Amino acid sequence: MRIHVVDHPLVAHKLSTLRDRRTDSPTFRRLADELVTLLAYEATRGVRVDPVAISTPVSETTGVKLSYPRPLVVPILRAGLGMLDGMVRLLPTAEVGFLGMIRNEDTLEPSTYATRMPDDLGGRQAYVLDPMLATGGTLIAATKLLLERGALDVTAICLLAAPEGVEVMQEAFADTEANVTVVTASIDERLNEHGYIVPGLGDAGDRLYGTAG
Repeated sequence: MRIHVVDHPLVAHKLSTLRDRRTDSPTFRRLADELVTLLAYEATRGVRVDPVAISTPVSETTGVKLSYPRPLVVPILRAGLGMLDGMVRLLPTAEVGFLGMIRNEDTLEPSTYATRMPDDLGGRQAYVLDPMLATGGTLIAATKLLLERGALDVTAICLLAAPEGVEVMQEAFADTEANVTVVTASIDERLNEHGYIVPGLGDAGDRLYGTAG
């Protein structure tokens, strides 16, 4: 497994504002959307393309187009939905699947409650969207599901990662032949006793959408 931390002043600037507890939900959503697009730019460096003949106003030349089958973008519900627009803005022709997963706050283990994606992902590049790589359980489960369906190239895009989550991801996929990559804006200090990233930015889902009582 490969981990790529995007080191760019615009990424750091937007992430700093996201961390600020005073940032309201509309601003948080907008900045998260912008940050995902910046991360997606780095995450898609290896996207597969094929040559294509094109005619410019001056001459004939050769360009590239995305290969078939198209990339699959998979946000993990619910917080991953807040990253979807920023991703498909960069890959407008990608297909979108959905994966509903929830973490048990006592055991910190994930469980799947909904899937909406092709059963056969043979030859597909998949991009998983999840704001936090914390304990790693959710992202490991999502990545394994995609690999079990035949994907050989899975890239996770996370706003933040904890060193504990990175370590368990590396252990989980150390012996796999598939290409597994995590792209993030920062690897933070640690997890606290509740499994939250420190300093982090709080609960991404609540900050994106607010809380419904």
